[in-house]
Amino acid sequence: MVKLNKIYTKTGDKGTTGLGTGARVSKADTRIAAYGTVDELNATIGMARLHMEGTMDEVMARVQNDLFDLGADLCTPDTGEKLEYEPLRILDAQVTRLEGEIDAWNTMLEPLTSFVLPGGSKASAYLHLARTICRRAERKMVELAEQDGETISDAALKYINRLSDHLFVAGRIANNNGKDDVLWVPGANR
Repeated sequence: MVKLNKIYTKTGDKGTTGLGTGARVSKADTRIAAYGTVDELNATIGMARLHMEGTMDEVMARVQNDLFDLGADLCTPDTGEKLEYEPLRILDAQVTRLEGEIDAWNTMLEPLTSFVLPGGSKASAYLHLARTICRRAERKMVELAEQDGETISDAALKYINRLSDHLFVAGRIANNNGKDDVLWVPGANR
């Protein structure tokens, strides 16, 4: 259980922060950038939820919780050393849930004939913003995974990749099941 008695600790005043393992690293570390971007994504989904209700809001609340799980996963690198606790990890079941939601939503949508421009409803616009932040988080996670001595679980990488697709389809659903999507018209303003 998390217990936060004091919000400021002053331990980061010199540009370092603590990982879940207790190790201290630079706040500019790729791992910090990765889970910081996941946190930014979570906040953006919170903005989208201000314009949602019902099932979509419930789905996005679950995604927000998953993103805290992902942040916990990323802040506790698997170094092979024994920890005093079992670190929280993203599971394949969380990826499977996203895939099921994508598949169910896709049955409500007409196939696309063009790329979708972010916009339409407020919820859709925020979901498309979240999708782009999700892709940035994925790039940071891949960058981290490619560094010597660093690992990220396959499930975490699958989750963030699938989530961007999930957010894209959710953005279409939030646009009246795609009927109010704003479509790209190639060369329209030449």
